[in-house]
Amino acid sequence: MQDALSALLLLPDGEKKARGLTDTPREIQQQPETWLGTLERLNAVQAPLLKFLEGCGFFAGSAAQPDVILTGAGTSDYIGRAVVPVLRQQWRCNVSAVPSTTLLTHMEEHILPDRQYLMVSFSRSGQSSEGIAVMEQAILSFPGHVHHLVVTCNQYGPMAQFPGVFTITLDDAVNDRGLAMTSSFSNMVVAGQYLAFIRNSQKYAPLLKELVRMGEDLLPQAANMASALAKKKFSRVCFLGGGALQGVAQESALKVLELNAGKIPTLAESFLGLRHGPMSFLNKETLVVAFLSGDEDRLPYELDLLDEIRTKDLAEDMVVVAPRVTSRVRQLTSHALPLHATLDFPDTCRPPLDVIAAQLLALFFAIENGITPDTPSAGAISRVVSHVKIYSPAGRTGK
Repeated sequence: MQDALSALLLLPDGEKKARGLTDTPREIQQQPETWLGTLERLNAVQAPLLKFLEGCGFFAGSAAQPDVILTGAGTSDYIGRAVVPVLRQQWRCNVSAVPSTTLLTHMEEHILPDRQYLMVSFSRSGQSSEGIAVMEQAILSFPGHVHHLVVTCNQYGPMAQFPGVFTITLDDAVNDRGLAMTSSFSNMVVAGQYLAFIRNSQKYAPLLKELVRMGEDLLPQAANMASALAKKKFSRVCFLGGGALQGVAQESALKVLELNAGKIPTLAESFLGLRHGPMSFLNKETLVVAFLSGDEDRLPYELDLLDEIRTKDLAEDMVVVAPRVTSRVRQLTSHALPLHATLDFPDTCRPPLDVIAAQLLALFFAIENGITPDTPSAGAISRVVSHVKIYSPAGRTGK
């Protein structure tokens, strides 16, 4: 039987265009296949990339490795948040995710003049006003203290052209044409994960191939579930995840918000954090989406929280995305998406996979709401934020 996403892809071109379905469904569907292409591109630049990182002061056995700042705006910020745990684990150094929108106005609170840094900028277009300005400001204000690495889907963007900057350019096929980032998000996360395993890419390759296998299996299941749930017309959605999967929850919340032109309020939280106030967001028209950990020590905390939501009757329905679906999960909800992950598959490598479920929910919610997913905004947001007026750090001059 044909799944709901494949049905969209087989619509006549004219109907796709009229309904705003030319790009977004295809860009969601293409993800597992494109991850392999991204791996090939990264393997091709592994040697110069490793040489660049060693030149920055990494992997020399010194305790004084540079601090790493992952930066971007919106979805590109959430890429960093999803990558922080695996990068910190593999590089054994300080890694943080700081939005470029924060660095632009508060850089001196995050970069100390007596330390060394590697700033990794994620940008689909490489044209973000804030992203460009942050790189310029860091180069000007902290000469010799900040090295720059750019991950982008646009080889012609200004951020890819900076002198002295190492640039990883992904295939133009993942430079999403739709307004919302989907395949660009997951492929830049793959690039970030590859960075984490840069000294042992042979260890990452089988992990990515597992992601591809699970992604291909997940797409039709998640599409059918999303299509059915969209007909229930939820008024709000709450996404839950921990660690790297909290970054997925944050990106998921943004996807539903973006693709539905703000008509569906969303919340992203950790499982334990939800009890401390944010649980008041839930009501009888809320869909709760939980990205469950595969770690046996974390999982009981997460399931207890979901049990509490069910017992208190705080939400209309619940979706669980889990490495494996247990009897306890089945007691919680009839909407469980099993990833069929191996027992040792790390949560830190799951973000490109888990986010697919949320992308599909966002897509089918938009369709039910009569919104064109490729262009859901009536002017509030745009595909590339390049119109922000930039003031110099001494912008107080003239006062």
